Amino acid sequence: MTDPVAAPLHFEKITEQFYVLRGGGRIIQVAGVDLPTAGTSAVFIRTNDVVLVDTKVGGWGTAIVEKLKEITDKPLTTIINTHTHFDHVGSNPEFPDGVEVIAHENTANLMREMRPVSGGPVQPNIFAEGRGLPTQTFKDRLTIGSGDDRIELHYLGPAHTSGDAWVVFPAASALHSGDAFAHKGVPPLDVNNGANGIEYPRTIAKAVEAFNGLETVVTGHYHETLRIRDLQTYADFTRDFVDAVLSAKRKGMTVDEFVSGWRLRRRYLDEGYVDFSHLRSIKPDVEAIWNQASF
Repeated sequence: MTDPVAAPLHFEKITEQFYVLRGGGRIIQVAGVDLPTAGTSAVFIRTNDVVLVDTKVGGWGTAIVEKLKEITDKPLTTIINTHTHFDHVGSNPEFPDGVEVIAHENTANLMREMRPVSGGPVQPNIFAEGRGLPTQTFKDRLTIGSGDDRIELHYLGPAHTSGDAWVVFPAASALHSGDAFAHKGVPPLDVNNGANGIEYPRTIAKAVEAFNGLETVVTGHYHETLRIRDLQTYADFTRDFVDAVLSAKRKGMTVDEFVSGWRLRRRYLDEGYVDFSHLRSIKPDVEAIWNQASF
């Protein structure tokens, strides 16, 4: 058996200040597209320093630091983590002492535990020694910097986890959604880490309203940058999916019957939505919505 092919790091330039950093981990294929298993990172170059959103899987910290030298000689001072999963926080402990780590307060608590992912793998306990954990947290909103250096962090409610942060870069008219909007497909609901299937569409709808004037959306795993209209479509998709699950429960269907019969609608197929069941069954996500329904 051959070893998995590594996914090399590469930049996508959005503005002079703002870059998307793709790659990390190994390569998997989804709908004919090669994707890295590591979450998508963002790099924001400020007047005197650099801010990094998400650190990918473990083992890539040094490579990220070296890669940053291709676009700037300014020091990395701040890491923002969008949520608790190891494919987004995995290299946190590998960065130099003194780098500030910012996350939502729920994410900070979850990172101390690194609970298993519902319907997915056990997370390595990379924070056992405390290194790489958040040094600053926020509850609803936090602004760091000013002018063209300004970054806004928002919490709009539970979605993929209970601590999903939305990171806005006003000067770049850009948003990093983390895995609250990871890909064009059924959202994976990690109830072990606070996901809420009933609230998910409401949270995405709040994001559409809050960030309507922005241009660029960097998702947690999609292979290219998207637009706000794509976030609106995702809001529609999550609402349609949750409504379909709830309707099936009201009709007396079983979870297995719903899972075996559910198909993507033509509208979403035309928008590039894909079925991820070859990688992860939607059954845990359906069960989450099923169990969280209040009727």
